[in-house]
Amino acid sequence: MPRLFAFMERAMQSQQQHPKQFSFEFFPPKSNEGAAKLRETRDELAKLKPKYVSVTFGAGGSTQAGTVETVREMSQSGLDTAPHLSCIGSNKEEIRALLNGYIEMGVKRIVALRGDMPSGMREAGAFHYANELVEFIRDETGDHFHIEVAAYPEFHPQAPSAEADLDNFARKVKAGANAAITQYFYNLDAYLRFVEECEKRNVEVPIVPGIMPITNIKNLARFSEMCGAEIPRWLRLRLEAYAEDTQSLRAFGLDVTSELCRRLLEEGAPGLHFYTMNQVAPTRIIWTNLGL
Repeated sequence: MPRLFAFMERAMQSQQQHPKQFSFEFFPPKSNEGAAKLRETRDELAKLKPKYVSVTFGAGGSTQAGTVETVREMSQSGLDTAPHLSCIGSNKEEIRALLNGYIEMGVKRIVALRGDMPSGMREAGAFHYANELVEFIRDETGDHFHIEVAAYPEFHPQAPSAEADLDNFARKVKAGANAAITQYFYNLDAYLRFVEECEKRNVEVPIVPGIMPITNIKNLARFSEMCGAEIPRWLRLRLEAYAEDTQSLRAFGLDVTSELCRRLLEEGAPGLHFYTMNQVAPTRIIWTNLGL
């Protein structure tokens, strides 16, 4: 037990040096109705004064146009907006054009990701890994963009090993990333140990926990299966027990997520990044529970 407390203290000291920042993630709407809902969500969550908001990017560029337009509208509303930029399946000219377009919009942040290989595509394109994209952004734009990258406390499902995944993350930071947003998780120790392993590699950029509010067990199970996030057995069983009582499931799920957030902040996490799913209530409830 003393060993556990020792690593927690060291690891989180490295994160405590960074000011806490809170941010929200949205996805581009697919319909006029969805666009109207997103505007309402944006306006309500903007009242919480996030450091920035991010807008996701579809696999293989499937929502590229939607991302650009959503980023434009978010930026015009006064929010510091960070588009997700996925490099798989893209060439340098396409990425260069997107970067130049975002500079013209006044965008100052980028979330640089490898992305998933689209179905049926055999070649990755000009970039194979996110560190190559980060390096390209730096070569093309210097220090114009604050670059966020992804981190996986429970390790990327396609990584050959935990060590390889940590080394990949370190390469992204070395290439020029300023900070990281994690995949969501519900195991506090996974995050703490990930930070400790990053310190061993002299990686001390802010590693901001990604937070997925629990409101629906079916959706959560589906998302977790795709991204490799673990739902602890105790949590899954409790959620399944509420399967026919959506109101109780939602209340329990948001309490669990709030407690995770509270403990993360107490341990010294440098903020929280909320996956809003374009909804107001779950994020705002957690925000209120934390007294933010």
